[in-house]
Amino acid sequence: MGYYRAGFDVVGVDIRARPNYPFEFHQGDALEFAHAHVQEFDLVHASPPCQHSCTLTKGTNKGREYIDLIPATRELFAWYGVPSVVENVQGSQLRRDLVLCGEMFGLGVLRHRYFEIDYWRGDRRPHQPHRGYVRGLRHGVWRDGPYIAAYGKGGGKGTVREMQQAMDIHWTDVHEELTEAIPPAYTEYIGNEFLTTGEWGAIARGVPDTAPVPEIMRPYLKLNAAGRLVATRPGRRPSAPVPAPLVPPFAVPLLKETL
Repeated sequence: MGYYRAGFDVVGVDIRARPNYPFEFHQGDALEFAHAHVQEFDLVHASPPCQHSCTLTKGTNKGREYIDLIPATRELFAWYGVPSVVENVQGSQLRRDLVLCGEMFGLGVLRHRYFEIDYWRGDRRPHQPHRGYVRGLRHGVWRDGPYIAAYGKGGGKGTVREMQQAMDIHWTDVHEELTEAIPPAYTEYIGNEFLTTGEWGAIARGVPDTAPVPEIMRPYLKLNAAGRLVATRPGRRPSAPVPAPLVPPFAVPLLKETL
């Protein structure tokens, strides 16, 4: 929703059906979809499953095994050299090119998130001091505060209605979707930054001497008639095998600018 507010047409992908998703949606493996279609879009945003890195996994779910799709996502986007944003939780192995918090946008959640950004650079937004505690029971101690915990149930954690209000998300009332969502204010900010500093990906698709193209991509790129770098065979890296299907849920909003 945030990218839509910033002026993009949005296409979403998830391994699970998402009937509440408000934009064009494709159910399937997100990496396979991106492998086939990623160059059709001006900006790609990926949110690999966070269970591998989140604090809950290291505590309550300790001992369970969760796949880490961040390396595969990073490699796939590097293959095609597309402007991209990869988002995940605190504790993940993402670069901290951008860290956003709900207090930066006056929201009722903290929900710190890391963003790894490639082929364009937006301005870092300064972090704001927190106004108090996250409401709830922690280690046997109840604390009140201006923020809700938008995950789990019980112990004072946010209700569905409270999560909707705190994050400004009103198109779904599914608890699981709300607990895994990031506030649209985050992606609206990123989308606006891309439109002002990314110039619709022109930086990424400029002439070879100025484009920040990884060495792994150079053998597979050429200049088209418009002077932009494109893959020699759009949609697939030459001589590279198609990755095996991946099963875990993984949402990749794929974005086109609205002119």
